Amino acid sequence: MICRKSDSESIFIAADYIRRGKIVILPTDTVYGFSGIVDGRHYSYHTEQKISEIKGREEGKRCIQLLSKPEDLKKYTRDLVPDELLSFWPGPLTIIVHTFEKDGNFATTAFRCPGDEWLRKLIAECGAPIYSTSVNKSGSAPLNNLCEIKKEFGSAVDLIIDDGDKTSGVPSTIVALEEDGTVKLVRQGQIKLNCAL
Repeated sequence: MICRKSDSESIFIAADYIRRGKIVILPTDTVYGFSGIVDGRHYSYHTEQKISEIKGREEGKRCIQLLSKPEDLKKYTRDLVPDELLSFWPGPLTIIVHTFEKDGNFATTAFRCPGDEWLRKLIAECGAPIYSTSVNKSGSAPLNNLCEIKKEFGSAVDLIIDDGDKTSGVPSTIVALEEDGTVKLVRQGQIKLNCAL
């Protein structure tokens, strides 16, 4: 199914699919992304695994989790994220922090609060973070032309939200918070950082 982002019901249609564990392609403030609900207390759909299978991605490589508002990050980590980083949210900055796993061990998880208001409203409507990763086969460049996306992945996903072609095609900048509190630049993207924080 394809739905235009400009349609008045697009948020509710997309949220309905996502809450039911479906895999959707969404426009973000950077590139188009595969998305699905993040498993938690109320969900166990294994959507991250489904997305990895569609992309042909190596096992263990995790997706970014999108949040509806910056303050939600405190629910998932005890790391003290510098205000200089949080000042870029909402926006195209992904922050990798230490999180608790179900088995009690620490792991690292990448979070972003996207700059697109429509997307933030959608995440809030879902009631949980959603996964996001670029629309492409693993190792290939992200697809930003909607016709190409439909041709390659239209039959592999349940819903595509049409927002036209993404002309910039520049992904988010990624930084990681180290155990000693320093910030490491992982990928330079839309936001230019020197990580002298």
